[in-house]
Amino acid sequence: MPNLLEVKQVTKKFGGVVANKDITFSFEEGNVVGLIGPNGAGKSTLFNMVSSIFPPTEGEIWFDGKRIDRLPSYKIAPLGIARTFQNLQVFKRMTVLENVMVGLHTNSKSGILSAAFKLPGAKKEEQKMYEQAWEELKFVGLEDVADVEAGNLPLGKLRLLELARALATRPKLLLLDEIAAGLNHNETAAMSDLILQVRKRGVSIFVVEHDMDLVMRVSDQIVVLDQGEKIAQGTPKEVQNDRRVIEAYLGTEEEEEEVSL
Repeated sequence: MPNLLEVKQVTKKFGGVVANKDITFSFEEGNVVGLIGPNGAGKSTLFNMVSSIFPPTEGEIWFDGKRIDRLPSYKIAPLGIARTFQNLQVFKRMTVLENVMVGLHTNSKSGILSAAFKLPGAKKEEQKMYEQAWEELKFVGLEDVADVEAGNLPLGKLRLLELARALATRPKLLLLDEIAAGLNHNETAAMSDLILQVRKRGVSIFVVEHDMDLVMRVSDQIVVLDQGEKIAQGTPKEVQNDRRVIEAYLGTEEEEEEVSL
């Protein structure tokens, strides 16, 4: 099976600072891949390059056979990539349903005039978007707050709202940026279940996350970064037993002795 996402020798420099250095990995369609590493490891930088928020300094990123690292971010969603954000990106004065429908307008084919004059094609497309939005709200369990303004929702439901909006675009690849940030134990467990349900729909998932229980439970493969470089890739069990990963998180014996002095 061909790879869905390929990151090839990617380096990102901000002035004299090297945030990512020569990173290479890939994964096949239908997989869940976790991205982990200590604070400052370069996870967010890599994630933002995959979603075309900014391009790599060197290297290439390919999605579904197309090179995407030089594309503007607004061209990413139509290719089949959707993402959530650690810092919530919702319209607080719009309803939950309206927030999801806004996300669907990225794939709208109706022009401004046809929408303004409510021509048959535009009305039909609007109805389809409404149905897709409702389907995803039911999937994540938010149908009972569809008419509530997003600004009135607690954090846990806002995380679900972002997930619903991303899923409504029918992505091939879903990028989850700290989807469990700020959630309690029960909410995180429920989010893990939901991610596994998304995978059953055939959606590939790339998740950067600090919650190790969530990552280890949902991931087929895990990529580990430390100080901007990839130090390991493998199954959750392989990564947990990798000495380089253990040292990156816990430090070497020498470092532990220094700390104890």
